[in-house]
Amino acid sequence: MSADASGGAARDVTKDAPGGASGSASEGASEGAPGGASGEAAKRQPRRFPLWTRDTARPEGGGRAAPGDAPAPARQWPLIAVLVLAGLGLLITAFGLFRVGTILVGVALLGGAVMRWMLPSVGMLAVRSRFTDMLTYGILGLAIVLLSMMAQPDPWLKIPFLQDTLHFTVR
Repeated sequence: MSADASGGAARDVTKDAPGGASGSASEGASEGAPGGASGEAAKRQPRRFPLWTRDTARPEGGGRAAPGDAPAPARQWPLIAVLVLAGLGLLITAFGLFRVGTILVGVALLGGAVMRWMLPSVGMLAVRSRFTDMLTYGILGLAIVLLSMMAQPDPWLKIPFLQDTLHFTVR
């Protein structure tokens, strides 16, 4: 039970109704309004969230990547392409080509970021908002590619200040 701020009658706000609280918001609003005006302010009810979430919103671009009558793999081709490329990279890594395999995993994530940016609908590759997905896939993909290129022995990419920092901290 909560009392109206203007000293009006108490109302029950603990029950959940589909439209919000079960108490009438217009009861206290029309009493406290000057001149008894019950126009727009009396019709507005406070926005309350339901106790139980019944459904979640699909992320933007989270629709099917192919028509609905297509088989399931065809509808999710962007996700399957990223997973196949990353799986191939892990398989190549397992066979001893560490650098090439991890670069392929990073390229798969960068490809996912590009698909999320360019395609209007990418199926289950869309997890969050378009911007967040692109940022996440892009940063992780770029980090994996750069780290695999800088891995020892015989790095393909040498960044001088990182080497100086390492020697400074080890001494």
